[in-house]
Parts: sequence; structure tokens; C-alpha cells
Amino acid sequence: MSENPSPSPSAVQASRDVRAVISRLRRRILKASEAEDITLGQASVLARLSDKGNVTASELAAAEGVRHQSMTSMVAALAARGLVERAPDPEDGRRLLIGLTPEGRRRVEQGRQIRTEWLAERLDRCTEEERRTVIAAMAVLERLIHD
Repeated sequence: MSENPSPSPSAVQASRDVRAVISRLRRRILKASEAEDITLGQASVLARLSDKGNVTASELAAAEGVRHQSMTSMVAALAARGLVERAPDPEDGRRLLIGLTPEGRRRVEQGRQIRTEWLAERLDRCTEEERRTVIAAMAVLERLIHD
């Protein structure tokens, strides 16, 4: 039986640093496009629907890590704002599929654009060498995801 050796001290430190920075950066990027009329959880649901297409409330709840009842309330709030719509599943009429309305799709795209611009403006303050370093670091992190 072979045991995995402990990670090097630099690997442990890099792990802590990457997690901390990514967490803070994610929160800051999300705040840049924060809409006053929807919560971050609701914005996450809209983004997931944009990526996945029409899904059930149960599928959304599982993907977002919340209870079905909580997701049902969240979907109802988004529907009341005209951002999502519910329609019978063509394969199983007992189920409802939730999807984005045109306004919901517009809001998702607008939020993504705002977040992209926010980060690009900050990166534009860096030197060209720093930006190349960021790009190289992202390639390393991407590789870690696929290992």
C-alpha cells in the first residue's frame, strides 16, 4: 500500500493563496454587476439557466445546493420579475421546466458584460508583463482542473 506524500510547504501556501484570492475576486466581480432587485442566489440561478437551458426546479436546487422549497420560492420571485418562465415538460406534462425569458437572457448578458468590463479595467492598470503573468497563471490553474 503506497501512501501519498504530504504536499510541499510551497504547494500548501500556493493552495491557500489561490483559494483566498479567487474567493475575494469572485465576490468583487459579482458585486460589480450586482442588481439591486435580485439576490446573488437569484443571479446564480439566472446564469445557470443561461448555461443549461430549461431545467426543473429539482435540478436547479441540486445544482445550487439548496432545498427544493427554497428554489421554488426563488423561481417564483424571478418569475414575478419576468426573468424566468415555467412551461410543461413536453416529455412529461406533470413536470414544469424553468427557462429564461428574453428579459432574463438580457439581464444575464448585461451582467456578464459588466463583470468583464470591470475586470478588464483593473487588468488594464497592470503592466503588459503582469498581464502575461496572469494569463500564464490561468493556464496553470486550468491544467489543474483537468488533471
